[in-house]
Amino acid sequence: MKKEKGNVKALLPIGVFLVLYLGLGILFEYVMKIEMGFYNIPIVVAFLVALLTACFQNRGLKFDDKIKVMGEGIGDPNIITMILIFLEAGIFVGVVGRGSAESVAYFMLSIIPAKFAVAVLFVVSCFVSTAMGTSVGTITLITPIAVAVSEASGFGLPLCVASVMGGAMFGDNLSFISDTTIAACNGQGCKMKDKFRENFAIALPAAILSLVLILVLSLKSNITGTVHEAYSLIQIVPYILVLIGGIAGINVFLVLLAGIVSGSIIMLATGATAPTDLLANMGTGASGMFETAMVAVLVSAICALIREYGGFDALLNGIKRVFKGKKGGQLGMGLLVGAMDIATANNTVAIVMANPIAKEMADTYDISNKKSASLLDTFSCIFQGVIPYGAQMLVALSAVNTCGHTLSAFHIIPLLFYPFMLLLSSLVFIFIIPEKGKKA
Repeated sequence: MKKEKGNVKALLPIGVFLVLYLGLGILFEYVMKIEMGFYNIPIVVAFLVALLTACFQNRGLKFDDKIKVMGEGIGDPNIITMILIFLEAGIFVGVVGRGSAESVAYFMLSIIPAKFAVAVLFVVSCFVSTAMGTSVGTITLITPIAVAVSEASGFGLPLCVASVMGGAMFGDNLSFISDTTIAACNGQGCKMKDKFRENFAIALPAAILSLVLILVLSLKSNITGTVHEAYSLIQIVPYILVLIGGIAGINVFLVLLAGIVSGSIIMLATGATAPTDLLANMGTGASGMFETAMVAVLVSAICALIREYGGFDALLNGIKRVFKGKKGGQLGMGLLVGAMDIATANNTVAIVMANPIAKEMADTYDISNKKSASLLDTFSCIFQGVIPYGAQMLVALSAVNTCGHTLSAFHIIPLLFYPFMLLLSSLVFIFIIPEKGKKA
C-alpha cells in the first residue's frame, strides 16, 4: 500500500532498468567495442524487465488489481495524446523527406561569404532541427555538408561539426514535432505554444551567445572558398507551415495534418516522391516512432505501480530534504532528468521517465506546468548534447568517418558552445530572473 512517508523499495524497478541498460551499454560500447553499442540494446526489453520487477513487488495487491493500476496509468489522456502525436509527427517526417533540409543549407551557404560559413552551419542547423523535430536527423544531414565546408574553406573540422551539433540541439529543444517537446508537454499537461514561449526565452540567449563565440573564432581565421550545390526551396514550405501553426497555438493535430497534406502535394508535384512511394514513406515514418510510443506505454505502467506502492512519495521526500524552495525545486527537476539522460543516453526516454516525478515536484514546489515542461526538455538536451556516447555524438562521428576523416568526441566537446550556453542561460532563469504569471 502507498504510505505517507513513501517506500524506497518501490523505486527498485527504476534501479533495475538503469543497471541493466547502463551496464549493457558500457559492456557493448567500451568492453566489446561494438559501434553504437548503447543503441544495440533493446530498450523495450529492458523496460519489460523493470515492469516485471514492479509486478513482483507489493504482494498485498492482487495481480488483477495491479493490471487495473497499470491500465489506469496507460489510459491517462496525456499518454494517449502523446502517442498519437508521436505517430502523426513520424508520418509528417516520412512524407517530407530530408532533401528540403539540404536545400536550406546549400541555399544559405551559396549567398553568405565564406568567412561566415560556420555561423551559417549553426543557423541552418537551428532552423532545420526546429523544422524537422530531430537532432539526429539534422546531424545526419548537415554533418557531410560541414565536412565539405571545412575542406573548401579551411575551417577546423571539430568547430564545423560542433556547430552543427549545437544547432541540432536548439531545434530538438524547441520544435513542436520533436519527441522531447511532445513528451514534456503532454507529461506536464501544458500547451505546446506555452512551453515554446517559456523555452524560447531561455534558448534564444544561449543561441545568440553561441553564435557570437563562433563569429569571434571565424573572424580571427583567414578563410577562402565556397560550397555550391543544387537546392529546391519549395520543399521547405511544409516545415514553415508547421512552425508557424505551432507558434500561433493551432491544435497540434491540425498543424501536423496541414504539414502532411501540403508536404504530400509538394513532393508529388515536384517529382521528389513517386505516388507509389508516398504511402510507404508515411508507414516508414510512423513505424520509426513505434519504439518511442511503446516506451511511453511501459514507463506509464511502471510508474503507476511505483506510485501505488509509495515510491514517488519516498523520492519526493528525499528531494525536498536536498532542494529547498521553488528555485531549488527547479534545479532538482533539471538534475533529475539530466541524471536519467546520463543513464539512458536518450533524452526522450529520460523525459518520459522523469515526467511523473516532475509532475508531483511541480505541485510540491508550485512550479507552473509550462516551466516544468521547459526545464525537462532543456536539461535533457543539455546533457544529451554533450555526452560522448549519445546518439548525436555517435552519428556525427560516423558521418565524419564516412566522409574519410577521423575525429574524436573529445575534439568536439570543448567546442559545443550551445549546450554549455544553454546550461548557463537555464541557471540564470532559475536563480536570477523570476517566473512571471500565474501557475498554469
